[in-house]
Amino acid sequence: MTVLVANDTPPAIRGMLKRWFVEPKPNVFVGSVNRRTRDRVLDYVKRNAEGMSLLILTTEPNCQGFKIQRWGEPDRRDIEISGLWLVAEEWVDEEKRPF
Repeated sequence: MTVLVANDTPPAIRGMLKRWFVEPKPNVFVGSVNRRTRDRVLDYVKRNAEGMSLLILTTEPNCQGFKIQRWGEPDRRDIEISGLWLVAEEWVDEEKRPF
C-alpha cells in the first residue's frame, strides 16, 4: 500500500498519478502498486514537478508496518528512533534534544 500526499500538483502530474492511484481527496493518492512501479512513478514526479512537495507513506516490514518519506520542502521533519517513525512539528538541535 502506498499513500502520497502532494502539494501544488501540476495538472499533468496529477493526471499521471491517477493512472496508478485512486484520489479519494484532492492531492491524496492511494494505491497498491509494486515497488518497481512506485519508484518509477516517484522518479517521474521528482524529475517533472520540481516545485511541489510530497509526503510518501509506504508499507514496510518494520514494527510500525510503514515508512515515511518526504520530498520537497516539508513543513515537518520525521526521524526514526529505535525503528519507530516520529514526526516533529518543531525541530530542536541535536545537542538540545532530550533523547
